[in-house]
Amino acid sequence: QVQLVESGGGLVQAGGSLRLSCAASARPFSTYSMGWFRQVPGKEREFVAAIASWTGGRTYYGDSVKGRFTISRDNGKNTVYLQMNSLKPEDTAVYYCAAKYGSVRYGEWASYDYWGQGTQVTVSS
Repeated sequence: QVQLVESGGGLVQAGGSLRLSCAASARPFSTYSMGWFRQVPGKEREFVAAIASWTGGRTYYGDSVKGRFTISRDNGKNTVYLQMNSLKPEDTAVYYCAAKYGSVRYGEWASYDYWGQGTQVTVSS
């Protein structure tokens, strides 16, 4: 069983930045593909970003965050990050970290096997 713990959420003004972290118990961490999704009440979970397994993993982004968000991983720290810049009120959501051993259909939330509890991000206008 893989445990994922997100941190770094909070309240920020529009135009500001936040960095989310997700610490994973997965071993070896480098063999897991990692993703970030977000969800607001009453809406489906939305793909935000993903990074493939192994060093230098390829990255993928949802259309609404391209150019503003950056996903990265530190395999030595078993952690994946989501740097969020130029935040907008519509980025307000609970952000979830997800993991799957090996490759994954990165944009499909049902493809991931493990999920964190989520961290709230609120962007004020």
